[in-house]
Amino acid sequence: MVGSGSQDEASPSRLIDARIAELGDWRGEMLARLRALVLQADPEMVEEWKWRGVPVWYRHGMVCTGETYRKVVKMTFAKGAALDDPAGLFNASLDGNTRRAIDFHEGDEIDATALTALIRAAVALNASGGRG
Repeated sequence: MVGSGSQDEASPSRLIDARIAELGDWRGEMLARLRALVLQADPEMVEEWKWRGVPVWYRHGMVCTGETYRKVVKMTFAKGAALDDPAGLFNASLDGNTRRAIDFHEGDEIDATALTALIRAAVALNASGGRG
């Protein structure tokens, strides 16, 4: 299920679409690719729009965010510290007890297989009631 509430112009999905278009550069393209992987990883994922402009994906609780900055697109996993990361995707926010993030820079390749596995592991942790 993509989005929540009515599917008017203020729906989270439309706000995320608008954000991607508004960026108009590599960050928009990267956010769009990450979003597609999140939604493909779990078709029941729910999109939200939080904190004045951050896409957030939920399934049995918060899974991850897609933040855009000047030089990075940051994908933060709410319970990332509790997830196995055999591919070593996490490269930011490594010192906290709960969250972990992946910073994507211009020109970075996405390991779609490893990222999809990480997203699915986050959903499974949420579904199990794991607190991270």
